[in-house]
Amino acid sequence: MLSHLHDVVVAGGGPAGLAVALGCARAGLDVVVCEKRPGVIDKACGEGLMPGAVRALGALGVDPPGHTIEGITYRQGSTVARAAFRTGTGRGVRRTALHNSLRSAVERHGVPILALPIDNVSQHSDHVRAEGLRARYLVAADGLHSTVRELAGLAEISTACTTRFPRWGLRRHYALVPFTDTVEVTWASQSEAYVTPVGPDTVGVAILSSVRGGFTQQLSAFPDLAARIANAEPISSVRGAGPLRQRASNRVAGRVLLVGDAAGYVDALTGEGLAVSLVTAAELVRCIRMDRPSDYEHAWKRTSRRSRWLTEALLWARRQPSLARRIVPTAAKNPWLFALAVDQLAR
Repeated sequence: MLSHLHDVVVAGGGPAGLAVALGCARAGLDVVVCEKRPGVIDKACGEGLMPGAVRALGALGVDPPGHTIEGITYRQGSTVARAAFRTGTGRGVRRTALHNSLRSAVERHGVPILALPIDNVSQHSDHVRAEGLRARYLVAADGLHSTVRELAGLAEISTACTTRFPRWGLRRHYALVPFTDTVEVTWASQSEAYVTPVGPDTVGVAILSSVRGGFTQQLSAFPDLAARIANAEPISSVRGAGPLRQRASNRVAGRVLLVGDAAGYVDALTGEGLAVSLVTAAELVRCIRMDRPSDYEHAWKRTSRRSRWLTEALLWARRQPSLARRIVPTAAKNPWLFALAVDQLAR
């Protein structure tokens, strides 16, 4: 006897996968989520939601607790550039709080979440099979190092850029009353430190670097920040992620569609990852509802283009020593230009 035919099986229960599942459920589709990790899932993440991400969550009926973010601040030594968001406020949200809010919403809509890893996939003319489940579509939302992306033949061979310029991320939380209402990005020669207020008495510190090393070692590149948090109690363990850049040859292979980090990832430098994941998740649901999966590749490129171009351009400048040291001074001397860039990021 054939197993039940679902409309959608989502592989991965992180924010992107849960956003797809919630969008499908709200559209009346039969959807199931497969996530091998139990409970609330944490991840190394800057945790600053841009205004666009807050709006995308609101459209799904999700309102996670956190701390209001008014804009972005860049620091390099004594040089400071600051720009406010023009399209609404952002929000600093602990990754666990975001996941809990999304998962609760999915469960309220009656979506099953199965503790099931997806390690085999077979496609047929009118459905796809995965671990004994059948569905019209399989959505891969299983992260940077996606198994389903590989199984679907969508993993792109590493390029010189991915192998020569790898980047990694680390994150830790501190019991500290926020000293800023913006995401503060401090620039060092080979790394950036992000301070994000995520609650009335909690800040998150994330470090992105092209050099591998432990959190304490990485923090030493930011003496002013290290001094500022020296007496604050760490309240979470260090989490890491990387290499950050991952490529996919396409977002669609038959009835398999990629979303979130599994769809390809440039870098966390601009902090837009969650916003892009949520917006492209909505596009994916729209394409599935129309039964036009092939439209999703164009929709993904269209909705993520601005973010990808901005991030690639900033990364390119970051790799040029003569340009890298001018990024923050240029932003400080040209506040209108920095405000324009921040406005683009916030949408």
